[in-house]
Amino acid sequence: MTRRSDRMSSAKEPSQRQRRVAEAIRHTLAELFERHDLREPALRDASITVTEVRISPDLRRATAYVTPFIGGEMGEVLAGLGRARAYLRAQVARRMSLRFAPELEFKPDTSFDQATRIESLLRGEARHGERPEGET
Repeated sequence: MTRRSDRMSSAKEPSQRQRRVAEAIRHTLAELFERHDLREPALRDASITVTEVRISPDLRRATAYVTPFIGGEMGEVLAGLGRARAYLRAQVARRMSLRFAPELEFKPDTSFDQATRIESLLRGEARHGERPEGET
């Protein structure tokens, strides 16, 4: 009984191979975005950060979480990445030695927004918890 529950919990965790492949894909995409040689107009001047890549257990689908910084609006960047998906997949396949090139999906990374929201909430809580000057 314990073994089955161990297997079920470990099935949710990515394997070491999944982690290695996901990180290699993240680095490859980051290099491609850094060079700014993409033909897609929405991506040409955008500075895009790949914060994380998650890959399926069979290594056939990869989801890249991205954040545009300078010169890019999230909606436009995601649309551009969708149009450039085939090119990016081909480049990943060329640079990595995998049996199959994974299908790429791009999603916005909202962790920065969530962190900012939490920080502002905490600051607001601290202000509300403070006592007015002169009061003891």
